[in-house]
Amino acid sequence: MADAATNASEYTVSEISGAVKRTVEDAFGYVRVRGEISGFRGQHSSGHAYFAMKDEKARLEAVIWRGVYNKLKVKPEEGLEVIATGKVTTYPGSSKYQIVIESLEPAGVGALMALLDERKKKLMAEGLFDPARKQLLPYLPRVIGVVTSPTGAVIRDIMHRLDDRFPTHVLLWPVRVQGDTCGREVAQAIRGFNAFDGLSSPPRPDVLIVARGGGSLEDLWGFNDEAVVRAAADSDIPLISAVGHETDWTLIDYAADVRAPTPTGAAEMAVPVRADLVLTLEDLNNRNKGSVLRLVQSLKNQLNGLSRGLPTRETLLATTRQRLDEAAGRLPRAMSGHLRDFSGRYERAKARHSLDRLVQRFANVRQTLVAQSKFLDTALLRAADHHRSRLAHVSTRLSPLPLARSVAEQRRAIGQLFDRAGRGQATQLERRRARWQRLADNLGLVSYENVLQRGFALVRDDADKPVRSAEAIKAGASYS
Repeated sequence: MADAATNASEYTVSEISGAVKRTVEDAFGYVRVRGEISGFRGQHSSGHAYFAMKDEKARLEAVIWRGVYNKLKVKPEEGLEVIATGKVTTYPGSSKYQIVIESLEPAGVGALMALLDERKKKLMAEGLFDPARKQLLPYLPRVIGVVTSPTGAVIRDIMHRLDDRFPTHVLLWPVRVQGDTCGREVAQAIRGFNAFDGLSSPPRPDVLIVARGGGSLEDLWGFNDEAVVRAAADSDIPLISAVGHETDWTLIDYAADVRAPTPTGAAEMAVPVRADLVLTLEDLNNRNKGSVLRLVQSLKNQLNGLSRGLPTRETLLATTRQRLDEAAGRLPRAMSGHLRDFSGRYERAKARHSLDRLVQRFANVRQTLVAQSKFLDTALLRAADHHRSRLAHVSTRLSPLPLARSVAEQRRAIGQLFDRAGRGQATQLERRRARWQRLADNLGLVSYENVLQRGFALVRDDADKPVRSAEAIKAGASYS
């Protein structure tokens, strides 16, 4: 027994692992494995993806390298049943076997529908399909952005329908509408149109159309891509989804602002019919003209009705004319009354300024001035005597030598006061005489005697009263 154990070959761990690896790879090579994805948590930081495939009885580890993962049409998702094509190998570091996947596809339409339903629920929970997020389409867009294939019949149908309804400017963003890069290109196109600033060329579209013709679920799968849905939901430009036929529904249809049954229907939604618009404008113009004419006629009728209720010009002026006639009748009487009033005032003023009264006033003033002059002379003499007595009294109380000079100065001051008093009295008398002369001259100006000297006559009747007008002269009467 010991010899048998000794004769057995020895292998290292690496040799055993390598032999197992070669055996497994030679025995299986490339295989197609069907199973449900389990343990998928997204890509690793390196870009690779690690998960497992399982069925009811077994579990198989799987890996997808980064370069292959980016090219996959269908990305792995937790719980998705797929058919994986790849190479079965081992991983010596953990003594396990695994499949290195090079392509991945859903296990039938049912698997795609399950994945689509799961993705729809996820995006709906995030609110990307909320009707409150949807925008209204512009009534008449100036620029329409179209995201579709440049070589298919879709763009021709859209352009043809736009030309028929309302020709407008169209910007085409060419994309692949089927295949592995479809979703990424469509999402980039939507975000690219939204990035236009509208200030430079090309202009920013007023509405977007994402369109594709009909096809199978696999053909339309790119429009179920999560990146496409998020780009459509984030679009600031109103977006019309026109993917497939009327019965075809993709996730972009739920995120778009409006879903069109066909690309042609999208063109019809984007613009109105030009001919219908022209007819509508003409009808509105005619209705506007008619309403204006009716309004003018109504206002005219209202004005005529109001004018009939207004008084005539003769009625408005009748009272004023009557007042004017009454005022004209009162005017001569008022003028006569005023003339009499002014005549009376003149006679009273003349009586106050008669020559006799002025002479009497001058005499009174003269007497007053004479009396004031006498009083002033007496007062000055009294003041001088008073100052002399005070000066003599003071001089007796003071020594002769110091006061001699002061007495002389006082005498000179008193002499100056006498001179100033005399001059002031003369000046005052001269001013009074000049005032009397002015009053005498004014009296002469208003005296009737000066009027008579200029050629006029003063006629008096028998009662020695002046005759004021020629009408007052009576025939046969004597006048002087």
